[in-house]
Amino acid sequence: MEKAQTNYKVASFAGVETAGRMTFKDMLDLSGSELSVNALPAGVSVPFTHWHKRNEEVYVILSGKGQFYVDGEEFAVAQGSVIRVSPAGERCLKADATSPLLYLCIQTEANSLVQATENDGVLAASKPSWL
Repeated sequence: MEKAQTNYKVASFAGVETAGRMTFKDMLDLSGSELSVNALPAGVSVPFTHWHKRNEEVYVILSGKGQFYVDGEEFAVAQGSVIRVSPAGERCLKADATSPLLYLCIQTEANSLVQATENDGVLAASKPSWL
C-alpha cells in the first residue's frame, strides 16, 4: 500500500543570489516557524533596522562575512556564525565590502518551544534503504 506524500514538502533556494530573499512559509506550508534564505551582494546592507513584537530570530551565516548590528552594538560575522536576537533587539546586517553574504533567518515566537528534539523524537519502525 502506497502512503500519500503529505508528511513533507521540498523546496530549493537556487537563484536566491538574484532574488535577494526567498521565503518558505507558503512553499513548505510552515506552521510553527518562518524561514527565509537571504543573499546580500558585497558591500550591501539590509536597508532598514527592525525589531519584532513576538518573534525571536536566528541567523545562520552560510557563506561570506559581514557586520551584524543589535541594539547599538556592531560585531563581525562569518560562515558558521549563528546569532539569536530577541524580539525587542533592534537589528540590521551588512555584507563585507569584499564578500557577498548568504544566510538563513529563522523566526519563531519567543518562549513557544515546549519540548526539545530529544524529548519529541520517536523511533520509527520504517527504515531507508541505507540503514
